[in-house]
Amino acid sequence: MAIVIKNRKVGIAPRKVRQVLDLVRNKKASEAIKILRFNDKKEIAIMLTKLINSGLAIASESDKYDIDNLVISQITADDGPTLKRIQPRAQGRAFKIRKRTSHVVVELKEA
Repeated sequence: MAIVIKNRKVGIAPRKVRQVLDLVRNKKASEAIKILRFNDKKEIAIMLTKLINSGLAIASESDKYDIDNLVISQITADDGPTLKRIQPRAQGRAFKIRKRTSHVVVELKEA
C-alpha cells in the first residue's frame, strides 16, 4: 500500500515542474529532500519538499511504514486549468497569455 499526496492548481507550468520531478523520481524520501534543498528552481523545490514532508508525516502517524525506507515510487505533474489573460498591444490588438497551472501527485512506497 502506498501513500498518495496531491497538490492541485499549482501556479507553475507543468513543463517546468517536470524538470525538477525527474531529479527525485525513484529516490529515497530523505535523499530527495537533500537534492531539492540545493536545486536552482527554489519555488518548485519548496513545494515538492512540503509534499514529501506531508507524506512522511502521514507515514509516521499510521505506524504501518518504516520512514527510513520510503521511496518516491511515482511522481507526476499533469496539466491543471489554464488561466486566460489578455496583453494589450499596439493599434488596438490583443495577445492571449495562457497562465498554466499543474496538478502534482507524489506516491511514497516502502522499498
